[in-house]
Order: sequence, then structure tokens, then C-alpha cells
Amino acid sequence: MTPAVAQGEGAFSGDLVAIRDAPVGGQAVLEGVMMRGVSTWAVAVRKPLPEQLKEGGLDAEDVPLGEIEVTSQPLTSVLKKHRLLRLPLVRGVVALGESLGIGFKALGISANAQLPEDEKDISGGVWFGTVFAALVLAVGLFFVVPVGLTSLIKDQLNSSLLFWIVEGVLRTGIFLGYLLMLSKLRDLRRVFEYHGAEHKTISCYEAGLDLTPENAQRFSRLHPRCGTSFLLVVMIVAIFIFAPIGLPAWYWLVLTRIVGVPLIAGISFELIKFAGKNRRRSWVRAIMYPGLMLQKLTTREPDLDQLAVAIAAMNAVLELENPLGASDEDKVGMEVVA
Repeated sequence: MTPAVAQGEGAFSGDLVAIRDAPVGGQAVLEGVMMRGVSTWAVAVRKPLPEQLKEGGLDAEDVPLGEIEVTSQPLTSVLKKHRLLRLPLVRGVVALGESLGIGFKALGISANAQLPEDEKDISGGVWFGTVFAALVLAVGLFFVVPVGLTSLIKDQLNSSLLFWIVEGVLRTGIFLGYLLMLSKLRDLRRVFEYHGAEHKTISCYEAGLDLTPENAQRFSRLHPRCGTSFLLVVMIVAIFIFAPIGLPAWYWLVLTRIVGVPLIAGISFELIKFAGKNRRRSWVRAIMYPGLMLQKLTTREPDLDQLAVAIAAMNAVLELENPLGASDEDKVGMEVVA
């Protein structure tokens, strides 16, 4: 297979980048990576040594030194079963819901892998509560809070255009501040390194090179289909979706922001999907540049051991399927971000 790779420029300057898209995605988890293909998803986690756990467990600065544990599970998207769910906009919302479900299952697997053998696993109920709380927090922080704060000065603005601009700027500012705060947390440093390892591994696979830590290390840690870029697109799309609503009563403003989230997510998903497939076009790269820059906050350069974990997850998927060789029928319902 001829490598589909190019020397990076702009945001990717100095790194190799893949020039084609593949139906694979992933997510960083605790001391590991989840990868998903067309019909399989897998989690690879670096486990701590027994003696590390006997000393009271791992601290945020400790590095697990044990073996890589890999778990694979079949993947059958509900999108394959119902044609209506595959319509544009709708498919993105459904795919994101499925991705959240898989992502939190993967987080549960990775968290349990860090526990001593005789310690009880974290229950599914705890993870369900975590998912629900995270979704409520996200909608509240990025949609309800901005419109609520802007409503406090609605009379002073006395203009739907100004209200629209102030709310959009405030929402985007909260989002950027939130990412900046997360990037400073020491406890998340290794998660961000594994996020970089995930991107590099996916790019190495998309380029058609052998999956080795040394090959993967040569690629950029930024990826056009990253969830960070997706969230920035969500913030921007929201500005235009809410613009025609005008200035109704405050409770209608809040309600429209909540109800409008699925529509915004669906549109944003289509845009990210398009960008991934058309990454070689200069105007697409220019539009996606801000999102790529944001990934510098949510990714860090991984070491070879972390890349080996990401590759183990990818290889577990490739043992059961060939995403690049999948037929159109096989790829029905396959909607992922990297």
C-alpha cells in the first residue's frame, strides 16, 4: 500500500499528516485509549504493578508500569437498523449519543483497571450518574448561563442583534476559558498525552504506515475530526441558529437554548465530517485552523509507551476488521470523530 501521507504545514508544521480519512475514531481514557472501527471497539489500558497498588494506590504524578490490558467489544450501531436515523442532522445526534455511551463504558473499564484485583469495580449506576451530571453541566454552562447573563442586560442592549452578539461572544468565551482551565490541571496531563497518542495512531493508520510507536510519533497530535474542534464548531453554529429567535421573554430564551442543542449538534457533526473528508482543500484547512489550535490545549505529546497503548487498542480493532476495506454497506451508521 502506498503511504497516504504528506509533510505538514500551517497548524501541522513539522509533522507528518495523513491525506485521507478512515472510518476509525477514538478517545483518551485513564492511562489508556479507546479505539472504534466499523464493527468493533477496544480499550487498551496500562495497568499498575501490584507493588504500586500495595503502596496506597497511584497518585496523579505516578506512571503505571504494568502490562497493557486490552478489552474488545462488538459494535452494532442503531443507525444500521433504522433508515430514518441516517438522515443528515439526525445521524449526527444519534452517533454522538452512541459515542457518549461507548466513551463512558471505556472510561469505566480504564478506571477499574487501575484498582487492586480484590477491590470492587465501579458500578454502572455510578457511571450513569456521571454521564447525566456531565450533560447537565455542559448544557447549563455553555447554553443556559450565557443566555441568562445576557438577559440581565437585555433592556440596556435594546437590540436583538446586540443580544445575539453578546450572548455568542460570552458563550465562546466561557468555552475557551473552560478549556484553558482544564489544560492547567496536573491530574489531566496524562489524559491529554493519551489524547495525543490516539490522534497520532489514527493518523498513522490513515496514512497506511506500519503501526509502530516510532512511526506514530512522527505524526501531528492534531486531527481534523477531533472532538475539541467539534465543540468549537458547536459554539459558532449556535450563534447563527439562535439569531432568528429575536428577544422573547427570558424563559423562552432559555427553553430555545436547551431544545436547540440537538439541532446544533447535528449541524456541527456534518461540518466536522465534511472537514475530515476534505482535509486537503486549503479553504477547509483555513476554516478548521482555530479548532486545530484549540487541540493544543487538550492534547500533549505522548511518549513511546503511551503510543504503544494506543496502538494496542487499534490493533485489537484491526484483528477483527479492516476499516479501510469496509464496504459501503458495512459502513452504514459509521459516524465517528477522532
